[in-house]
Amino acid sequence: MHTNQTSDNPSPAPPPETWWDVLVHAVRGTGGDPTRGPIRRAVILLAVPMVLEMVMESLFAVVDIYFVSRLGDEAMAGVALTESVLSLIYTIAMGLSIGVTAVVSRRVGGGDEEGASRAAAQAILLGLALALAFGVAGVTFAPDILRIMGADENVVATGVPYTRIMLGGNVVILLLFLQNAAFRGAGDAAIAMRVLWIANGLNIVLDPLLIFGVGPFPELGVQGAAVATTIGRGTAVLVQVYTLFRLGGRLRIRLPHLGIQPALMAQLVRLSATGMLQTFIATASWIGLTRVTALFGAEALAGYVIAIRIVLFAILPAWGLSNAAATMVGQALGAGNPERAERAAWISCKMNFAFLGAVSVFFIGFAPAIVGLFGGTEGASAVAATGLRIVSIGFVFYGYGMVLTAAFNGAGAVWTPTILNFFCFWLWEIPLAWGLSLAGGLETTGVYIAMTVSFSTLAVVAAVLFRRGRWRDAQV
Repeated sequence: MHTNQTSDNPSPAPPPETWWDVLVHAVRGTGGDPTRGPIRRAVILLAVPMVLEMVMESLFAVVDIYFVSRLGDEAMAGVALTESVLSLIYTIAMGLSIGVTAVVSRRVGGGDEEGASRAAAQAILLGLALALAFGVAGVTFAPDILRIMGADENVVATGVPYTRIMLGGNVVILLLFLQNAAFRGAGDAAIAMRVLWIANGLNIVLDPLLIFGVGPFPELGVQGAAVATTIGRGTAVLVQVYTLFRLGGRLRIRLPHLGIQPALMAQLVRLSATGMLQTFIATASWIGLTRVTALFGAEALAGYVIAIRIVLFAILPAWGLSNAAATMVGQALGAGNPERAERAAWISCKMNFAFLGAVSVFFIGFAPAIVGLFGGTEGASAVAATGLRIVSIGFVFYGYGMVLTAAFNGAGAVWTPTILNFFCFWLWEIPLAWGLSLAGGLETTGVYIAMTVSFSTLAVVAAVLFRRGRWRDAQV
């Protein structure tokens, strides 16, 4: 007589998932659907690869300035002024990214992966058109751009090759940002992380080889940093394209998607134009601060760029948590669950607060030693250490501000952070920096104080507006 043993010997229950298991799933991209399950787990699954992605993005700036600092203050000043102009390219890239993430995350949350793929393709077309225009202008007018930014003739002579390569090759910046924004919106954050690993690995290896002419490589000086960065990013873009067109996943772009689709293009332009304005307002304030700092000489400017690069090294990983919040909010709204969207945003805020709070304590305590790693002159290092300590004071506030502005964008309520940026950065930060540094006689210290005050103001106002909940009704 046959006896079924299944009921007598049931399979053992799987062991409970540990935090280590969650981290492994996050890096591998195998954690499941972020619109379901525990919210904290879903945030971590998205945030870990996004944080690592932002760490990789921040390494571009830190690695370049580490090696370029060995070439003198003029080389560093040329890089600083070029990066300020490149912030306009980043503005375009991040503005388009806001629209891409909002549309893709809504479509994926609502189960429309075909619509998400079409949106990603249209964003790439927009990026290519804009990159062509910026590239031609950047190569043609590089010396004039540096002079407008306040560079003297020594800085212009040193910096022009770097400027031409970085602006001429801006297409790799735009496509890297846009395609990673599509991956993040779809919840495929691990893919975005991996391509930044590739880009940075190449940049770290090529930077010293091309700057100093190691072995068979030519000694290109500051120009070598631009070549290394562009090669690294360009390789990452090729991997992204292969993944989107060949490997698929939640997103799979096909040739018909690359035909211009007027309604979808108009929707992306509407969201992205506001996103561009939003990021332009924020990044243009950095140009304004750089221009004020340049009034105090190359040494002050070199110290400023060291401090800001270190700050960005800390803040960009925190943007990973912010991007996770944006994706969670967009997908949850697409799935018709605004309560989950709000809880995800506040959980991300608390995580960012803890992270940036710890970084703040570290920077305040060890600012001179950290700055010393970048090899500037004694005067530049003193300026950088002071700035690092002052700006770090506002980190705990900005942890909330970063997440909540990203949450508004993920919901499609892009005008709210745009207006906040205008008031906090243009009408508040830049006039305050000018007044404190020039009229108040604080020089670069006044610039750093203005940054801290404006960031903190943004965080407080964003928290008040997010609690009102009008972002739930935004249309994407």
